[in-house]
Amino acid sequence: MTRPERVDLLGCPIDNLSRAETVDCIDRWIQDRRPCQHVVVNVDKLLKVRKDQALYDIIAGCDIINADGMPLVWVSRWLGTPLKERVTGIDLMEDLIALAAQRGYAVFFLGARQPVVEAVTEIYRTRFPALRIAGHRNGYWTPEEEREVVRQIKQSGADILFVAMGSPRKEIFLNQYRQELGPPFVMGVGGSFDVVAGKTRRAPQWMQHWGLEWLFRFLQEPKRMWKRYLVGNTCFIGLVIRELTVGRLRKPRAR
Repeated sequence: MTRPERVDLLGCPIDNLSRAETVDCIDRWIQDRRPCQHVVVNVDKLLKVRKDQALYDIIAGCDIINADGMPLVWVSRWLGTPLKERVTGIDLMEDLIALAAQRGYAVFFLGARQPVVEAVTEIYRTRFPALRIAGHRNGYWTPEEEREVVRQIKQSGADILFVAMGSPRKEIFLNQYRQELGPPFVMGVGGSFDVVAGKTRRAPQWMQHWGLEWLFRFLQEPKRMWKRYLVGNTCFIGLVIRELTVGRLRKPRAR
């Protein structure tokens, strides 16, 4: 199978795929039973990747890397490597659950707190009666329990594994056990379980369109999110300005 076009955006690799193209790639990978790991990159993760070589290697080693956030799409256009569109983790998860119900793929939900992952399981079971749910488990375990978690997933017979844990913990877990877990497709979905279960709200569509989801989350949890978004976004803007300036200086002047 042909790999998607991969571009470099501010030192971070991203695949230039639309949402529909991403789903199609994943569908073919599952049918081929080829182990595939997916990851989304947002502003926060892009900044971490630039400083953490180990995390960069994990991200670069993933089979599909999507841009989760309009700021990355806008910057890609300004820098001359335009991405087709943003592909958020929660949107892709919804698409894949619908696909799983249609194709007969079995899914496993891993992560969040026990009441949340149980709620997510019941919500999708109700919405998609044909969906095969191989199992679910919360995202809290000790190092001694980790091998048992891997065994539980492998024995479930799942085709798709959704992992709702924080970054970089989920990337490290999936990278370490990808070949042992069993499901041909695995992906991290961050806080998506909390949104599906109604524990947190997603930004309105207009805020998503204008790249203001960070502001919506910041207003909901200012004490927890101020450093990640305000400091992080300031660093990102400075990085973009520097790259745009350097890029212009590199271009030969017109005669």
